[in-house]
Amino acid sequence: MERFALSELVKWKAKSNKKPLIIRGARQVGKTWLMKEFGKLFYNSTIYIGFDNNPEMKELFSKDFDISRIIKGIETAYNKKIDSENTLLIFDEIQETPVALTSLKYFNENAPQYNIIAAGSLLGVALHSGTSFPVGKVDFLDLYPLSFKEFLCALGDDNLIACLNENDFEMASIFKNKYTDRLKEYYYVGGMPEVVNDFVNSTDYGNVREIQNKILLAYELDFSKHAPNKDVPRIRMTWNSIPSQLTKENKKFLYGLLRKGARAKDYEMALLWLSDCGLIHKISRISKPHIPLKAYEDLKAFKLFILDIGLLSALVGLDTNTLLKGNDVFTEFKGALTEQFVLQQLKPLKNIHLYYWTNENGNADIDFVVQSGSRIIPIEVKASINLQAKSLKVYRELFEPEIAVRTSMADYKQQDGLINLPLYAIEEFNAFLPTGV
Repeated sequence: MERFALSELVKWKAKSNKKPLIIRGARQVGKTWLMKEFGKLFYNSTIYIGFDNNPEMKELFSKDFDISRIIKGIETAYNKKIDSENTLLIFDEIQETPVALTSLKYFNENAPQYNIIAAGSLLGVALHSGTSFPVGKVDFLDLYPLSFKEFLCALGDDNLIACLNENDFEMASIFKNKYTDRLKEYYYVGGMPEVVNDFVNSTDYGNVREIQNKILLAYELDFSKHAPNKDVPRIRMTWNSIPSQLTKENKKFLYGLLRKGARAKDYEMALLWLSDCGLIHKISRISKPHIPLKAYEDLKAFKLFILDIGLLSALVGLDTNTLLKGNDVFTEFKGALTEQFVLQQLKPLKNIHLYYWTNENGNADIDFVVQSGSRIIPIEVKASINLQAKSLKVYRELFEPEIAVRTSMADYKQQDGLINLPLYAIEEFNAFLPTGV
């Protein structure tokens, strides 16, 4: 399996002034595999330190922050000589040993020659519980489930990927049925590495759903194991409500769907916990699409998405028969899966900030509004080939954007500042931004 994040790690390795790197991401998105694969491919040796259930390492790091002593201790524990240039040190589940997280500051300041990558599924939770963090002394890389292009790569569809990379939509339209079939599979399978790997080897949808349900159960167990007891019921209610929230006509998150009389302040910690774990994406409404979008954020209105479309399809009980019924899967659950798909492809893109817009009376809404540098681009998501987009028309008349994007099952077309971008190509969004500032 190939992860495009490997290229980012290669860039990090080549930096002359690199800092220890922290990979952020939800449990089971492939952080450990990525770190080990990177070490195997680009270093002479790798030392993997998992801080969960590792009393030796906890004691080693707890004494002081003498880097020479720590390095000697690691060499003794793993019976390996550390060559600062050619050995990769992996600190996994680093939040389990807060002093190890703090040590990254001293590695950066006193021994920057060492190549260190760290990760922790619950790192965000640990930080909010008071763990000291080496601010400004580390680099970051966010890791998400496999994108649609990574999914195609795993399935060996290199030619389909080449068409997308080259924006060759004339060729892509010839093979539209192939893209559509893969999209259907992706809606069901999603991008969790273990699930994709099994699907590649077995193409068994039953196995896919079984693994997804195990992952969902593991997340539920995390709620009970790691969250404060008083917050667990609210975390669970919030998590389990997301499918019904997304299948509403207006996908704005409503506390009233959690329980009667529910108030925002009662669920703030639940939302924060799920966000810190990387399990949800919170997309806020903006009142006006002006730079910077953050200044026009409506803190009381937001939509919630989960980390993976395959897990969402498991939560809503998407049946395999839906995959066989034309393009019904794209419009199923009022297009909730399609909006989740688009969010999931946009979220990993560099240098963009995601929001959504509705007008004051709520009769016009734009699914996503993207800020990229000094540009603001509206994105309308259509779950079929029906391209009537009243809301986008209202938005364009009001704000006259330089470009607007409509993504759907229709073919690529660009006219009068409106780009019709096929769903299977939404990951190429950045390629369609005008050059310049």
